[in-house]
Amino acid sequence: MSLATTTVGAGEPDVAFAHGLFGQGKNWTQIAKALTPGHTSLLVDMPDHGRSPWTERVDYPGYADLVAETLAPHAPLDLVGHSMGGKIAMQVALRRPELVRRLVVVDIAPADYRGLSAFGDYVAAMRAIDLATLPGREAADEALRDGVPDPVVRGFLLQNLRRASAPENWRWQMNLGLLGDQLDRLGEWPATDATFDGPVLWVAGAESDYVRPEHREAMRALFPRVRSVRVKGAGHWVHSEQPDAFVRTLRAFLDA
Repeated sequence: MSLATTTVGAGEPDVAFAHGLFGQGKNWTQIAKALTPGHTSLLVDMPDHGRSPWTERVDYPGYADLVAETLAPHAPLDLVGHSMGGKIAMQVALRRPELVRRLVVVDIAPADYRGLSAFGDYVAAMRAIDLATLPGREAADEALRDGVPDPVVRGFLLQNLRRASAPENWRWQMNLGLLGDQLDRLGEWPATDATFDGPVLWVAGAESDYVRPEHREAMRALFPRVRSVRVKGAGHWVHSEQPDAFVRTLRAFLDA
């Protein structure tokens, strides 16, 4: 299974990006452009997201193996992952360490998050939209308003809405059925005895509660060379809320 990718910059990619739940590789475009001309970035659509193929089961090791296959022709690379993509990136580093030169994990930990996020509400709101009678994006935005009150989050989710042929006027580009049904599996963290001995940067939003003090021991056990940074004025979406600070932090690590 070949995952969809976009390259930003000239030459062979030396850094790859993995996005979060309901995102797409293109969500990293601003950050990737800011890294040029010093770096060429590979933006990967995760399985069941964007233009990548759909699977039959949400599974972090399985997702990681598919991402590893995509990265292998360009390896070794620096790998950056946010949220769900951060868990996938950690799994890639643990399962295929020869592919990863340096690892950046953004606002997520190797921990169980089941029931702790608002994504269940987002799924319910998206599923409630009648795609067969939906007149357009403005109507979809209005339909999501109660379940997704934040307009920035609504805009993020609506990036996945695409025109379709009959019997429906619209479709969700991501595999909403599978991801919604197996949302708890996305909150899990599979047990492993593996470690990754390369350099790891753990970036958290100072206003986010995804990375907590009790996560440090588990993170260091898997990634002995980890160092952490908290970005002021940022919540869970660190790279979009504080892009300049995030790029400075990322570039300092990649260019060290």
